[in-house]
Amino acid sequence: MTAAALVTLARFQPLVGSRFTLRLDDAAEVPAQLVDARPGHGGAPDCRQPFSLTFEAPSEPALPQRTYRLEHPQLGAMDIFLVPVARTAAGLHYEAVFG
Repeated sequence: MTAAALVTLARFQPLVGSRFTLRLDDAAEVPAQLVDARPGHGGAPDCRQPFSLTFEAPSEPALPQRTYRLEHPQLGAMDIFLVPVARTAAGLHYEAVFG
């Protein structure tokens, strides 16, 4: 299965609440929990359904928006562009949007 085939809403929705490992570089990593996977709006009929994923990670270090390697026991490793979107009492939320 290709990496693009793994990045669908149907693959992520059952994993809400599960832990991912967010790689900062070859040696550093941060735990991240998938806290939301929701459908988006619009999209062309011949394209996949737009959707977004929200991950929660510790508040330190605060990560800039960029592409990170995310790893999960069921999905394996994938590179996803994350954007910081909110600070909560539990940490920082990062969002990935797929169109």
